[in-house]
Amino acid sequence: MSLIIRDAADADLPALRDIFNDAVLNTTAIWMDDVVDLANRQAWFTARAQQGYPILVAENATGEVVGYASFGDWRPFDGFCHTVEHSVYIRADQRGNGLGPLLMAALIERARACGKHVMVAAIESGNAASIRLHERLGFVTTGQMPQVGRKFGRWLDLTSMQLILTPERSAP
Repeated sequence: MSLIIRDAADADLPALRDIFNDAVLNTTAIWMDDVVDLANRQAWFTARAQQGYPILVAENATGEVVGYASFGDWRPFDGFCHTVEHSVYIRADQRGNGLGPLLMAALIERARACGKHVMVAAIESGNAASIRLHERLGFVTTGQMPQVGRKFGRWLDLTSMQLILTPERSAP
């Protein structure tokens, strides 16, 4: 599969919205019930750009966006300024084709380039594929939170994972 990882552009927003909405409707990756519109994704895109944070897309040989990844502030307090939380979403018909690791590797490098020290992941505990992916990339499990969310008529557990991006770095 020929694939390009690149920065997202405004023209990608409909594809990003569609991938996001599929995850809302059909997975436990996003713990919300209602789909979003293009204005929502535009606001999110603009906010990421203002923060200096990337949105990366995976584009196939025919120019279709088949996945995306981004990170943003983990918590809105100064003391957490070196920590980001990321998300990766792959189009349903492309899952299992190795796009997640490619997007994640590029995203991790961008976080390091931005001077970030830690990247965190919040994963629905039943998502074994995502947990395995993160483990292969060096993330470690830092916590389990039973029944903190709900979707599809059931309680959801949350697995917290993190990767120290710059282990050699002394305190800021």
